[in-house]
Amino acid sequence: MRHIDGPARPERIGRAALVALTALAPAAWGTTYAVTTELLPAGHPLFAGLMRALPAGVAGLVLTRVLPRGAWWWKAAVLGVLNIGALFPLLFLAAQRLPGGVAATLGATQPLLVAGLAVVVLHERPTPWRLAWGVLGVGGVGLMVLGPAARLDLVGVLAGLGGTAAMGAGLVLTKRWGRPPGVGPLAFAGWQLTAGGLLLLPLTFAVEGVPDHIDAGAAGGYLWLGSMGGLIAYTLWFRGLGRLPVGASAPLVLLSPLVATLLGLALGESFTLSQALGFALSLAALLAAQLTPGRPHRKGHPTP
Repeated sequence: MRHIDGPARPERIGRAALVALTALAPAAWGTTYAVTTELLPAGHPLFAGLMRALPAGVAGLVLTRVLPRGAWWWKAAVLGVLNIGALFPLLFLAAQRLPGGVAATLGATQPLLVAGLAVVVLHERPTPWRLAWGVLGVGGVGLMVLGPAARLDLVGVLAGLGGTAAMGAGLVLTKRWGRPPGVGPLAFAGWQLTAGGLLLLPLTFAVEGVPDHIDAGAAGGYLWLGSMGGLIAYTLWFRGLGRLPVGASAPLVLLSPLVATLLGLALGESFTLSQALGFALSLAALLAAQLTPGRPHRKGHPTP
């Protein structure tokens, strides 16, 4: 006798693998704070964003040899501004002006922001299940990374909120527009990284210029952020966004503060009981958002 649930198992395994690969992107982004504070020259958030975006974007274009067509020229530009051009400098500015905990907590609000934008743009209603876990996820990040000594800098807070809003809007528009037929996630990532990098190029030289000294550590930091934190991460991210519901993909950004916390431990930071509780709560929220509880049905009457 064939079991009703038998054929669904490969699909569940396939989805788990897709979620795991997509989650590598925010996990890589979680290294940004440590790399920025430990390796990069201070006071150059625009240059850091430029080095993370433009070389990686050009590499994506060279590897794929695919350019936008028609309306995708302006769509790629809009997504590049939101996901890259606005996000990167705001992210680096927040990382330089705020403690990592404050910056991470601001970023953790993104699933709630995305849920609101999804109602307006995608006409997709968030489930109470995912909303509740989104709130708990923010609380978990707050417990994990905020301490009594956390200081608030107005410019840093505005930068953190602005970066979160830009990425949330970019995520929702990416889901709405999808990808053009025949265009893979690597080319799609290359378009946006290039567009964002070209936006940052004149701003960087007009406002900041090049740091006076870039040592081997800084060069390695820029290379890491542009490769694993840039082209590779965004290729995996856009691949996942094309196949996962927006309510499931947005909470994956909670991995960023989780990874940042683990790196802080490796760098000698302490870990209290409340932080351990926050870590567990954030991880639970991330995993629970991947589930979609269904209505119970009576035995013998399976749902179609």
